[in-house]
Amino acid sequence: MDKKVLKLGLPKGSLQEATFKLFRMAGFEINVESRSYFPSVDDDQIQAVLIRAQEMSRYVEEGVLDCGITGEDWVRENDSHVLRVAELIYAKRTLKPVRWVIAVRDDSSIKSVKDLQGKRIATELVNVTKSFLKKNRVKASVEFSWGATEVKVKSGLADAIVELTETGSSLRANNLREIACVCTSSTKFIANKKSRKDLWKKKKMDYLILLLLGAIEAQGKVGIKLNVKKKDLDKVINALPALRKPTISNLSSKDWYALEVIIEEVKIKELIPLLKECGAEGIVEYPLNKIIH
Repeated sequence: MDKKVLKLGLPKGSLQEATFKLFRMAGFEINVESRSYFPSVDDDQIQAVLIRAQEMSRYVEEGVLDCGITGEDWVRENDSHVLRVAELIYAKRTLKPVRWVIAVRDDSSIKSVKDLQGKRIATELVNVTKSFLKKNRVKASVEFSWGATEVKVKSGLADAIVELTETGSSLRANNLREIACVCTSSTKFIANKKSRKDLWKKKKMDYLILLLLGAIEAQGKVGIKLNVKKKDLDKVINALPALRKPTISNLSSKDWYALEVIIEEVKIKELIPLLKECGAEGIVEYPLNKIIH
């Protein structure tokens, strides 16, 4: 009997570090040797391969991979018929939502999308850009760019570019000006339609997604435990900016309670002194790896 394996595509390049870190938070140890495209995973039912995010949806659609992680932008660019099973927004280096914007030189006479009529645009995101221009009834030449796209508009090789940005700081540093947003994109866990109909593979994917989303939910949060006398209980509860109502249990000592709660980590330095003033004792802060709802 053949061993059951889930073929998982992991993004190579800018998303690789963040993806590996997220998997480790979810409880998976992933290692890859230099120049290797086959990471080892401490789960022998997962067979991982590194694929550029731009190509991921094509291989998942074809069934070469059962599932993978890539951006919504590349699913749209490839017009891939895959299932978007889950959205993975993780802020640490970085699976955050991003924008594809049209940018021109600061001194350009182009002020709006309509001004792109008959102009030349360079981008990696060719098909999505063409669709955006068509919706705006603008005819322009859209050329594929292999990279260093910002240089092309600065040097006059293109009138405008469509480039990926999070904050716009890179565009400003290159003396470029945004004139429109073509689309926004977030990281998706995608799956082959046939693979999702396989009960074993679907269950394995759902298990994986559960842990990944649990790790994302725990991001930036910590747990705290504390003890408090009955007479101070209401004051302490009112001071807690809880994710949920605190868990309260009786202690063996009469008129004493133990509280446990999850809070945003950024609030902890202000909260602990306040809890102490309200009568809390034995305060313990601890890190979280996953929160499963």
